[in-house]
Amino acid sequence: MYSFRSHRRTALDLDARPVAIHGPNGAGKTNLIEAVSMLSPGRGLRRAAADELMRRPDPIGWRVAAEVAGHEIGLRAEPGQSRAVRIDGKAAPQAALGTIVPMLWLVPSMDRLWIEGAEGRRRFLDRMTLSFVPDHGEAVLTYEKAMRERNRLLRDQVRDPTWYGALERQMAEAGVRIIANRYQALNAVSRAQAQGATAFPVSDLDITEPEEVFFGTDALADSRRRDLMAGRTLVGPHRADLAAIYRAKGVPAAQCSTGEQKALLISLILANARAVRDATGRVPVLLLDEVAAHLDAARRAALYDEICALGAQAWMTGTSADLFAGLEDRAQAIEIQEVDGVSEVAR
Repeated sequence: MYSFRSHRRTALDLDARPVAIHGPNGAGKTNLIEAVSMLSPGRGLRRAAADELMRRPDPIGWRVAAEVAGHEIGLRAEPGQSRAVRIDGKAAPQAALGTIVPMLWLVPSMDRLWIEGAEGRRRFLDRMTLSFVPDHGEAVLTYEKAMRERNRLLRDQVRDPTWYGALERQMAEAGVRIIANRYQALNAVSRAQAQGATAFPVSDLDITEPEEVFFGTDALADSRRRDLMAGRTLVGPHRADLAAIYRAKGVPAAQCSTGEQKALLISLILANARAVRDATGRVPVLLLDEVAAHLDAARRAALYDEICALGAQAWMTGTSADLFAGLEDRAQAIEIQEVDGVSEVAR
């Protein structure tokens, strides 16, 4: 990793065991796992643009390279340019990263997932889906691009149907794929929750309306008059929401305590990882930022046991090495320090 956020140059030689990263706040722990997240399709765990990842005050571009699952992956971004991907020395699309190693993450900003807007839950659902269907992101991008063009026509009050036809066909084709992919992932994770043993609470999942009323091109054409009044598209998978019910209590996740909501998220990430392993034979890389900070000792121990039983390389961050007590030689310990404004691995 070169010139990425607070890291000037960081190189790690790791095996497949979990990685326990500790150090003070601001030392660069999250920046390290964010670099790992760039080995997955999309904009990484903080959804940052390529220019935002460059070291300051001299943004000269950044590099991330890794040997993963027998492949050499190289990522780079120059100032003002998007991320470029090379796999085994050849240029490749971002979607190809998802075929090499699936990746899931849980970061503190997701702790409010169940009580904030539906957009965050759709992103969570689509990240879950991407772990099963590597080209799901392409369908989402195609749909969103066509929808932006359609929304521009709606805002301009364009009423000629010929302007809408091609865009609505693109949205319909991509939308059907998105819906099918999401349900495939949701069903797989639900089965993994039903069949797996876990110390964390289990949730019953559903994708709520209005996604269920989307039937492709006809639905978009039928909704056009209403959409013209609103100035935006009112039907389609971009309106979907992910619902979760705490099974043991029969309570929506949004009404659970903060601790219960966190535990439900951890449970979903673990179930997602088990489902991907069962479906593909590959165990996802897990990025768990500050995951142990708000868990009691018993829950931390249960989390570490489940990660190790799964065989996942989980990158976990915390401010103290004590948070990872119980892992010992089951994990690799890394200490990150800040020296003169630069993140360094303590030797």
